[in-house]
Amino acid sequence: MQTNLSAEYRDTREGREADAILRSCVHCGFCTATCPTYQLLGDELDGPRGRIYLIKEVLEGAPVTAATQMHLDRCLTCRNCETTCPSGVQYGRLLDIGRAAVEAKVGRTSAEAAQRWALRRALLSPALFGTAVTMGRWVKGLLPRELAERIPGGERGGAWPAPRHARKMIVAEGCVQPALKPGIDAATARVLDRIGISPVRVAGGGCCGALSHHLNAEDEARAIVRRNIDAWHPLLHRGVEAIVVTASGCGVMVKDYGHFLAGDAAYAVKAKQVADAARDPIEIVTAEWKRIAPLIAMDQGPQRVVFHSPCTLQHGMKIRGQVEEILLAIGHSLLPAADSHLCCGSAGTYSVLQPALSGLLKANKLKALEAPRPDVIATANIGCLTHLESGTRTPVRHWIELLDARMLNAQVSRS
Repeated sequence: MQTNLSAEYRDTREGREADAILRSCVHCGFCTATCPTYQLLGDELDGPRGRIYLIKEVLEGAPVTAATQMHLDRCLTCRNCETTCPSGVQYGRLLDIGRAAVEAKVGRTSAEAAQRWALRRALLSPALFGTAVTMGRWVKGLLPRELAERIPGGERGGAWPAPRHARKMIVAEGCVQPALKPGIDAATARVLDRIGISPVRVAGGGCCGALSHHLNAEDEARAIVRRNIDAWHPLLHRGVEAIVVTASGCGVMVKDYGHFLAGDAAYAVKAKQVADAARDPIEIVTAEWKRIAPLIAMDQGPQRVVFHSPCTLQHGMKIRGQVEEILLAIGHSLLPAADSHLCCGSAGTYSVLQPALSGLLKANKLKALEAPRPDVIATANIGCLTHLESGTRTPVRHWIELLDARMLNAQVSRS
């Protein structure tokens, strides 16, 4: 694709990156076939190729309108198009640049700005969010159905093991998961402990920065990323092997810290080291499988499990098939689901900001997941989990909880 960026962007870091990405696109249109919003709306401008043209026009100095912003806002950032693209176009990074440029020129209405500010304030404070969730559970029966469905029932996380091993890994806490599903991190901690790795909790945990980043609050996002690096990086020089991020939506962000702060002289090297140390739980389990396998209770009977692979896992981190292999290896029956490459519609705050499109995608995804009549739906991201859970009676669990249960049963049966 030929480009002629305006002087405003041509010599900036973002402009140079965008120019290289735009030039790699060959207009083939393969991406439209796997774009969730294009499939729903049938509008070229609501598919990757159309959005690439819109971003190109913005960076070349064409007039920018609210319509441009609307089409970019409708993108889920699922990055399915990146998996499909034969030319390796880094669409996600281009979209970040394009959205920031459009926001700077178009701005937001007072209502939109207030909604986005409220989302950031509520979700970035674990204490505030936890209190809101608790209060929501108390009055759930009085709330409108659509709101009540978003509030999961309370659950206990279970015991965290005391430190006792020489090997150590950080289990990163997120912004909403500790309040919504504390059992996920606790299950991860128990799995690590049983194979000889002590889980480390770091004070001051919270958002990975993705929430602010995707809402174009870039200064806030960078401050959050620096805070996390300041908390985690020193431990990497004190024997901590890795940073385990149990929500794939956060994991893809942490793995991108090196790129995100590449222009920050004070943090660039540390950011890359933190990014290189980030691991999704499946990467740890796969690497340690020889030590895990003997601890599995294989006589507990299989469950019929269908796995929803989050976009951030399969398209963002390019991790495909590994969770499915583990679910089979621990004795479960793995069921097929149609259109497993498509987004469920959660996408961070997308379900709040684009409820109509998100609702359609959720309905389509649940139809596919429930078709084989599973006992449980497994996934790897808190956003997908709670989003799907709000529309089905089938239990939805993080896959690490299924592994933890099999290992716990094995220990109990041998005690």
